[in-house]
Amino acid sequence: MNYSKKIIKDGITLHLLKTKFKTDYSVFFLTLPLKKDTITENAILPAVLRSGTKKYENFQKITEELEMLYGASFDCGIDKSGDNIVLKFFIESINDEFLPKSNNNLIKSIDILLNIIFEPLVENNSFNKKYVETEKNNLEMIINSIKDNKDVFSYERCIELMYHGNGYGISKYGNIKDIKNINSQNLYKYYENLIRTAKIDIFISSNFENKEIEKYIINNKYFKNLNPRKEPIIINNFKKEIKEILKQENIIRENYDVTQGKLQIGLDILPNDFEDFRFIAILYNAILGNGVNSKLFQIVREKEGLAYTTKSEYIVQKNNIIISCGIECKKFEKTLNLIKRLIDDMKCGDFSEEDLNKAKGYIISGIDSIDEEQDLQILYIFGQELSKLEMSIDEYKERIKKVSIQEIKEFARYIQVNTVYFLENGGENDKNN
Repeated sequence: MNYSKKIIKDGITLHLLKTKFKTDYSVFFLTLPLKKDTITENAILPAVLRSGTKKYENFQKITEELEMLYGASFDCGIDKSGDNIVLKFFIESINDEFLPKSNNNLIKSIDILLNIIFEPLVENNSFNKKYVETEKNNLEMIINSIKDNKDVFSYERCIELMYHGNGYGISKYGNIKDIKNINSQNLYKYYENLIRTAKIDIFISSNFENKEIEKYIINNKYFKNLNPRKEPIIINNFKKEIKEILKQENIIRENYDVTQGKLQIGLDILPNDFEDFRFIAILYNAILGNGVNSKLFQIVREKEGLAYTTKSEYIVQKNNIIISCGIECKKFEKTLNLIKRLIDDMKCGDFSEEDLNKAKGYIISGIDSIDEEQDLQILYIFGQELSKLEMSIDEYKERIKKVSIQEIKEFARYIQVNTVYFLENGGENDKNN
């Protein structure tokens, strides 16, 4: 991967990746801080934009244009990155080198993205009313469907409780109550403000000549018309997220119609003296609960048979680890106590060089996969762009390899339980406890 970036204007950056793949991958990210009063507008906006444009009045027309590009694929959506919301639009198309004749596939696919983002279908300073109402209904169904997926619902609920519904605790889909207040006029007004203020990152991954594509983007009318902007994003990384020592953890149990209890445990990483502890945290998490060799999997699931599923995730932007388990409701206390004991055992250094080496192999295997997938390469670089921490993939692997068992043993002392959330069946809980 040959990577370079070019500042088009303040707050608008072009990222160029010259790669070995047979496809071109073009992605536009529009990033803003997470705010409760605008999150629902952000959630609905990408779907409205893809519904129709000035040039392609409906999604069927967009689909037909994609078919003309040898079956190019388009998608869009939203994501959270720390305390920021990201609107993303991407197209994957076949590289011209692998087509019977030059088709300018890359340029044409970028043009489609530009048209969708910057030339929406507008009538009297409003979005198409039918499209907005349709996507409002679709968003409401998405929000309701989250409640049906108990793994996702319990995870999101734990995050919400840990962050008290602010910043990272806000659902990326917004809430149903705010949907009814959105209409074609105020959504378009919000869109205009977003285009003026959002941090814009354009990623082009292809086997191309950098200067040629750079010239095309810089001279494009849409970017010429955009004003510079101060990057509005909130920079989140392990260095900036400072956690306070708690007197006791917060335990919340909620009843729901479930056949399997969902246990979520949110851990804080407390301030410490390690210069760059994210690599230590990654390996700590791998030993504790990330992968089949982890303590959660081998002890909680396999040896004790207390969980159907187990995993843990290190959220580097927020300095948290989230443990997730699917268990029988009646086994809540026993499972929670065992997991707490494993965390305490880690503080006492109860793990081996073999555990560490397995964790390193698992993590390095995941890092190696980055260079095998275009989207992973882009997400890796984009994550660094938002965190303002840059590191090559090779250096990343070397830093993982250098972590010692003694560093993890010392680091383990800086872990505290913040929130325990348990989604359970009330009837079964009453009967068995």
